Amino acid sequence: MPEIHIAPPMFRQLMGRFATGVTVLTARDQQGQPVGMTASSLASVSLAPPLVSVCIELSATMHDTLMEANHFVVNVLAEDQEELSRRFAQPQAVQDFAGVGWVDGDVGVPRLQGCVAHIECAHEATYPGGDHTILLGRVVSGAVAEGRPLVYYRGGYSGLGQ
Repeated sequence: MPEIHIAPPMFRQLMGRFATGVTVLTARDQQGQPVGMTASSLASVSLAPPLVSVCIELSATMHDTLMEANHFVVNVLAEDQEELSRRFAQPQAVQDFAGVGWVDGDVGVPRLQGCVAHIECAHEATYPGGDHTILLGRVVSGAVAEGRPLVYYRGGYSGLGQ
Protein backbone atom coordinates (compact mmCIF):
# COMPACT_ATOMS: atom_id res chain seq x y z
CA MET A 1 0.00 0.00 0.00
CA PRO A 2 1.44 3.45 -0.84
CA GLU A 3 2.27 5.81 2.00
CA ILE A 4 -0.34 8.53 2.30
CA HIS A 5 0.48 12.03 3.54
CA ILE A 6 -2.04 14.45 4.91
CA ALA A 7 -1.59 18.20 4.48
CA PRO A 8 -1.24 20.25 7.70
CA PRO A 9 -4.38 22.35 7.01
CA MET A 10 -6.52 19.21 6.69
CA PHE A 11 -4.94 17.72 9.82
CA ARG A 12 -5.85 20.92 11.71
CA GLN A 13 -9.43 20.68 10.44
CA LEU A 14 -9.68 17.03 11.46
CA MET A 15 -8.35 17.69 14.95
CA GLY A 16 -10.44 20.85 15.23
CA ARG A 17 -13.53 18.64 15.32
CA PHE A 18 -12.30 17.17 18.60
CA ALA A 19 -13.40 19.47 21.43
CA THR A 20 -10.78 19.88 24.14
CA GLY A 21 -10.55 21.54 27.49
CA VAL A 22 -8.20 24.49 27.83
CA THR A 23 -5.39 24.56 30.36
CA VAL A 24 -2.56 26.80 31.43
CA LEU A 25 0.59 24.94 32.41
CA THR A 26 2.54 26.66 35.16
CA ALA A 27 6.01 26.05 36.53
CA ARG A 28 8.95 27.98 37.92
CA ASP A 29 11.97 28.85 35.82
CA GLN A 30 15.57 28.35 36.96
CA GLN A 31 15.44 31.72 38.74
CA GLY A 32 12.31 30.66 40.62
CA GLN A 33 10.00 33.00 38.70
CA PRO A 34 6.48 31.79 37.82
CA VAL A 35 5.95 30.95 34.14
CA GLY A 36 2.91 29.78 32.24
CA MET A 37 1.60 28.79 28.82
CA THR A 38 -1.76 27.81 27.35
CA ALA A 39 -2.10 24.17 26.29
CA SER A 40 -4.97 21.98 25.13
CA SER A 41 -3.21 18.65 24.74
CA LEU A 42 -3.91 17.16 28.18
CA ALA A 43 -4.60 13.43 28.36
CA SER A 44 -5.01 10.93 31.16
CA VAL A 45 -2.45 8.15 30.72
CA SER A 46 -2.66 5.85 33.74
CA LEU A 47 -4.63 5.44 36.96
CA ALA A 48 -1.96 3.44 38.83
CA PRO A 49 0.30 5.30 39.02
CA PRO A 50 -1.69 8.43 38.20
CA LEU A 51 -0.09 9.86 35.04
CA VAL A 52 -1.04 12.61 32.59
CA SER A 53 0.57 13.75 29.37
CA VAL A 54 0.85 17.19 27.82
CA CYS A 55 2.47 18.03 24.50
CA ILE A 56 4.80 21.02 24.27
CA GLU A 57 5.80 22.51 20.92
CA LEU A 58 9.58 22.45 20.50
CA SER A 59 9.60 26.16 19.60
CA ALA A 60 7.45 27.19 22.59
CA THR A 61 9.07 29.81 24.79
CA MET A 62 8.45 27.63 27.83
CA HIS A 63 9.60 24.33 26.30
CA ASP A 64 13.03 24.15 27.93
CA THR A 65 11.73 25.38 31.29
CA LEU A 66 9.12 22.60 31.37
CA MET A 67 11.69 20.00 30.36
CA GLU A 68 13.95 21.06 33.24
CA ALA A 69 11.27 21.66 35.89
CA ASN A 70 10.83 19.09 38.65
CA HIS A 71 7.14 19.99 38.98
CA PHE A 72 4.41 21.65 36.97
CA VAL A 73 0.70 22.35 37.38
CA VAL A 74 -2.06 21.83 34.85
CA ASN A 75 -4.64 24.54 35.55
CA VAL A 76 -7.96 23.53 33.93
CA LEU A 77 -9.62 26.81 32.98
CA ALA A 78 -13.23 27.72 33.75
CA GLU A 79 -15.56 28.95 30.99
CA ASP A 80 -15.10 32.57 32.11
CA GLN A 81 -11.29 32.42 31.79
CA GLU A 82 -10.92 32.83 28.02
CA GLU A 83 -8.92 36.03 28.56
CA LEU A 84 -6.45 34.09 30.71
CA SER A 85 -6.08 31.47 27.98
CA ARG A 86 -5.41 34.15 25.35
CA ARG A 87 -2.94 35.91 27.65
CA PHE A 88 -0.83 32.81 28.27
CA ALA A 89 -0.97 31.85 24.59
CA GLN A 90 1.24 34.89 23.88
CA PRO A 91 5.01 34.24 24.11
CA GLN A 92 5.64 37.42 26.11
CA ALA A 93 3.09 36.34 28.73
CA VAL A 94 5.27 33.46 29.92
CA GLN A 95 6.60 35.51 32.82
CA ASP A 96 3.91 38.18 33.03
CA PHE A 97 1.84 37.20 36.03
CA ALA A 98 0.98 40.84 36.86
CA GLY A 99 -2.68 41.05 37.81
CA VAL A 100 -3.17 37.28 37.63
CA GLY A 101 -4.58 35.69 40.78
CA TRP A 102 -2.50 32.73 41.89
CA VAL A 103 -1.15 30.94 44.94
CA ASP A 104 1.63 28.42 45.40
CA GLY A 105 0.31 24.89 45.23
CA ASP A 106 1.46 21.92 47.26
CA VAL A 107 4.54 21.45 45.03
CA GLY A 108 5.54 25.13 45.17
CA VAL A 109 4.28 25.91 41.66
CA PRO A 110 1.63 28.56 40.88
CA ARG A 111 -2.00 27.47 40.87
CA LEU A 112 -4.20 29.95 39.03
CA GLN A 113 -7.30 31.09 40.90
CA GLY A 114 -10.77 30.48 39.52
CA CYS A 115 -9.96 27.23 37.69
CA VAL A 116 -12.21 24.17 37.75
CA ALA A 117 -9.25 21.91 38.57
CA HIS A 118 -5.55 21.99 39.42
CA ILE A 119 -3.44 18.94 38.62
CA GLU A 120 -0.06 19.13 40.33
CA CYS A 121 2.57 16.91 38.74
CA ALA A 122 6.11 15.69 39.21
CA HIS A 123 8.12 15.44 36.00
CA GLU A 124 8.08 11.72 35.17
CA ALA A 125 9.48 11.40 31.62
CA THR A 126 9.67 12.98 28.18
CA TYR A 127 9.31 11.47 24.72
CA PRO A 128 9.86 12.87 21.23
CA GLY A 129 6.63 13.57 19.35
CA GLY A 130 7.35 15.15 15.96
CA ASP A 131 7.49 18.93 16.40
CA HIS A 132 6.47 18.51 20.07
CA THR A 133 7.83 16.89 23.20
CA ILE A 134 5.44 14.67 25.12
CA LEU A 135 5.78 15.46 28.83
CA LEU A 136 4.58 12.79 31.22
CA GLY A 137 3.63 13.97 34.69
CA ARG A 138 2.98 11.89 37.80
CA VAL A 139 0.02 13.45 39.59
CA VAL A 140 0.99 14.16 43.18
CA SER A 141 -1.73 16.56 44.27
CA GLY A 142 -4.77 18.37 42.99
CA ALA A 143 -7.98 20.19 43.69
CA VAL A 144 -11.36 20.60 42.01
CA ALA A 145 -13.92 23.40 42.10
CA GLU A 146 -17.47 23.83 40.89
CA GLY A 147 -18.05 25.38 37.50
CA ARG A 148 -17.95 24.63 33.81
CA PRO A 149 -14.72 24.26 31.83
CA LEU A 150 -13.55 26.42 28.95
CA VAL A 151 -13.71 24.42 25.73
CA TYR A 152 -11.82 24.85 22.45
CA TYR A 153 -13.57 23.66 19.29
CA ARG A 154 -13.03 24.36 15.57
CA GLY A 155 -10.55 27.15 16.25
CA GLY A 156 -12.62 28.99 18.84
CA TYR A 157 -13.59 29.07 22.50
CA SER A 158 -16.87 27.76 23.79
CA GLY A 159 -18.61 26.58 26.93
CA LEU A 160 -20.49 23.37 27.53
CA GLY A 161 -23.87 25.06 27.54
CA GLN A 162 -26.71 23.73 29.63
